Amino acid sequence: MIDTHSHIYLPQFDEDREAVNERAVEAGVEGIFMPAIDFDSIPQMEKLSHPGITFYKMAGVHPCDVKEELPKNYEEKLLDFNSKEDFYGVGETGLDYYWSTDLVKQQKESFHIHCKVAKQVGKPVIIHNRESTEDMLNMIEQEQDGSLTGIWHCFNGTVEEGKRALDLGLHLGIGGVATFKNAGVDKTVAQLPLDKMMLETDAPYLSPTPKRGKRNEPAFMKYTAQKLAELFEMSLEEIDAQTTKTAKQLFGV
Repeated sequence: MIDTHSHIYLPQFDEDREAVNERAVEAGVEGIFMPAIDFDSIPQMEKLSHPGITFYKMAGVHPCDVKEELPKNYEEKLLDFNSKEDFYGVGETGLDYYWSTDLVKQQKESFHIHCKVAKQVGKPVIIHNRESTEDMLNMIEQEQDGSLTGIWHCFNGTVEEGKRALDLGLHLGIGGVATFKNAGVDKTVAQLPLDKMMLETDAPYLSPTPKRGKRNEPAFMKYTAQKLAELFEMSLEEIDAQTTKTAKQLFGV
């Protein structure tokens, strides 16, 4: 399995990171993609290593971390990191109207810059979307020139929104929310093509059932994989193989 979205570098794992990584290996995790929250995330990522896991870095600024005024060298810095061979995706970026709508203009400007850089370097853009689906999809439509790829991280849209995202060239990141009983995401996911989906955790956030409410970690991805196996009436091995293949193709690893 590949965890396509994990903040395993955060301080929440400082005390037992080695044990967390061991459990991930035991659960069958072979790769972890790490989206940045901001540029300070990158030195934290670079400290990580484990013989059984390949860690993949990404550079970007989370919409909740966008400031009132974007730094003058914002695009240059983003391009500089993402031009490097050992960076695999641009983000995470996107829109978040849940916590605040004060900086929507700045969030959109930042999202646009991330998409521009992603097209320049030929790497997928990692999209955070919370209560902003219409604006997010409209922006992707504006940005799409045939060369933009990306992941709608923590997909929780409707079937129609999912289909529109796929038509716009995005893939869907399936995480713990798909296992929540009353979220309805499972019913939506079951109506969309499995070969456009990837597994993710968003660790340390959004733990799947039966670990809901606890700190999430890459090993818990097996519960999301099991949910997909139920939804698509496939074996766990088939789900792991398909989602891993899709992730490797998208990220070019």
